[in-house]
Amino acid sequence: MNKRQPVVSGVFYESDLDELKNSLKLMFKNTKLLGNLGVISPHAGYVYSGITSAFSLASLKPSKRFLIIGPNHNLLGHEFSISDGIWETPLGEAKIDNELAKYLLNNNIIKDDPIAHSHEHSIEVQIPFLQHIFGNFTFVPLSVANSDYSHKFLSKCESVAKTISSELKKKDFRIIVSSDFSHYIPQAEADEKDEKAIEMIKNLNVRGFFKTLEKLDASMCGYGPIAILMSVAKEMGWKKIEVINHSSSGDVTKDRDSVVNYYSIGFR
Repeated sequence: MNKRQPVVSGVFYESDLDELKNSLKLMFKNTKLLGNLGVISPHAGYVYSGITSAFSLASLKPSKRFLIIGPNHNLLGHEFSISDGIWETPLGEAKIDNELAKYLLNNNIIKDDPIAHSHEHSIEVQIPFLQHIFGNFTFVPLSVANSDYSHKFLSKCESVAKTISSELKKKDFRIIVSSDFSHYIPQAEADEKDEKAIEMIKNLNVRGFFKTLEKLDASMCGYGPIAILMSVAKEMGWKKIEVINHSSSGDVTKDRDSVVNYYSIGFR
């Protein structure tokens, strides 16, 4: 069985077990359980986006099964890739949900390709949060290499969403989408662009979402995974989409001229 060692432990989050536990405890201090069935959660270093991530994951309706969808920043491996085996963090092992993984592979767009996950942080950083809240659980990591805002790429995202929805109607699991929003632009500009994108997310207007991002020349890194979650929400009849928490790198650096925006958004 493959074992994936953490690649950003000690960089994006603490590698020391006690320090990580204390950090997670503090980040969850003011969070609430909202019964969400899917969430968008950021994936920067915990010092920057950890509190916003905690708001996302604490809001989820409790479960022992998760699908975590994140962007493939490195563009290694296949476009839509899952991975088998066990993922390790300082908090212990997180096992792959083999049943869910096998089902997703029925869609020939999705491949079993650990290479796509070998150097990627967007999914890894979600796992310690889940370990802190839920203890033992199984999950499937789905890596998406965003290509463009084309109809072809969006159609692939919608196809993957239909496969996910088909299984979700039979088996209960939660969906976590990993994405940061605007990157390295002034705070006011980032907020303006992200608010327009979030309007499309709230309305579950998937095609409008892609058109808006293209028109704005947006720098959101997880737009493919978000489109998948939006499509699943439409299929499942989830009507309540809300922003739970918002922060930016400028809250930490105090530099408002070049920020990365982070949002916690819940779906139910």
